[in-house]
Amino acid sequence: MEKIKRTKIVDLLKSEAFGSTVNVKGWVRTRRGSKQVNFIALNDGSTIHNIQIVVDVEKLGEEFLKPITTGASLSVNGTLVKSQGKGQNVEIQATEIEIYGTADPNTYPLQKKGHSMEFLREIAHLRPRTNTFGAIFRIRHNMAYAIHKFFHDRGFFYFHTPIITASDCEGAGQMFQVTTMNLYDLKKDEKGSIIYDGDFFGKQTSLTVSGQLEGELAATALGAIYTFGPTFRAENSNTPRHLAEFWMIEPEVAFADLPELMDLEEEFIKYCVQWALDHCQDDLQFLNDMFDKGLIERLQGVLKETFVRLPYTEGIKILEEAVAKGHKFEFPVYWGCDLASEHERYLVEEHFRKPVIMIDYPKEIKAFYMKQNEDGKTVQGTDVLFPQIGEIIGGSVREENYDKLMARIEELHIPMKDMWWYLDTRRYGTVPHAGFGLGFERLLLFVTGMSNIRDVIPFPRTPKNAEF
Repeated sequence: MEKIKRTKIVDLLKSEAFGSTVNVKGWVRTRRGSKQVNFIALNDGSTIHNIQIVVDVEKLGEEFLKPITTGASLSVNGTLVKSQGKGQNVEIQATEIEIYGTADPNTYPLQKKGHSMEFLREIAHLRPRTNTFGAIFRIRHNMAYAIHKFFHDRGFFYFHTPIITASDCEGAGQMFQVTTMNLYDLKKDEKGSIIYDGDFFGKQTSLTVSGQLEGELAATALGAIYTFGPTFRAENSNTPRHLAEFWMIEPEVAFADLPELMDLEEEFIKYCVQWALDHCQDDLQFLNDMFDKGLIERLQGVLKETFVRLPYTEGIKILEEAVAKGHKFEFPVYWGCDLASEHERYLVEEHFRKPVIMIDYPKEIKAFYMKQNEDGKTVQGTDVLFPQIGEIIGGSVREENYDKLMARIEELHIPMKDMWWYLDTRRYGTVPHAGFGLGFERLLLFVTGMSNIRDVIPFPRTPKNAEF
């Protein structure tokens, strides 16, 4: 087969170099046709769209074409011509075809028919080849790129925080342990506690739940930083919104106050949504048409509105009034409750009909590091609540006062022996600072319109599931 430089399908579909000889490589989506002419739909992952290969059966031979079924991979040389058919501008009249790999139609799981999301999760190694997951993972790439660009353009520095840590940022205790010890022969002291002296790090360590605490250290030196990396939660939560391994974006900004933090959250999320609308039109249109007819309209709607700034106390009043008028919630509403997703979505989707940033939460339901308000009851936390999702961002102004932070740590009995370094930022040149965390997959749920978080990450890690 003559060696011709490959052109990606995304570029060929825009080309007007009719009559030129081109090479395209990809996987067969479908083959159809008659004894004289076959039409192969080829896709190489660069775009949701296929390119049509027109094959003269007599010229290439019926026997040669037989193994070219759905899933086979090919290299095609041919002439780029203006398409006669509907739905595409160009097609390729094949002159030579090389078959790289075949896919037995009796065993290849991805045939030309609809597959359920549950089934595709069982074959997560093959699902990126479907139109749906091709679209999702191209959007995922674009969102990651947009996030880096947003922060870089605003003078933030990308800071890498450790994945293995001895500190529990959230105080949740639901962490995956990291050890090299023989679990069948654990050495224990007289109280029955495990002795970690012989372990790799000489102490108990875990996979991180957040890079925030280390991010705060960096912000007090570089001014404005962000982390973007994997985080881990060992919660036994088998829900459409939880993963055991997921990606988090955590900016941290020195000298920022509550209004500045809320402005950053709103600007950031609008930038990401705008980027998706500008750079992922074909993929979004496909997902809009196939899964969620209101997707593009909802994305555009977020850009038009200024997010509501809503104190928690006012939010509770609105929810209590809704209950008084007969609205039924599964979980009770009272001042001091941790809002459930149904409460958050009521405020966003039914009451305000736009995104809400809720602030000034009761200190009892928020993390130890949040700055306390003067009322002694509430803290300067910020949760950004979105339609379809509920909470998409959680952030706060951090408590920069050493004595107040220590008092809260003692109140909550947080073991601080391993956290001396965190407290040093409050002892040496402490400054007001603020930050937030965005679960990357939560953002992707909103942008793609998918209903299950397992469908926006390539290989989901959930309770009893670590395949692939």
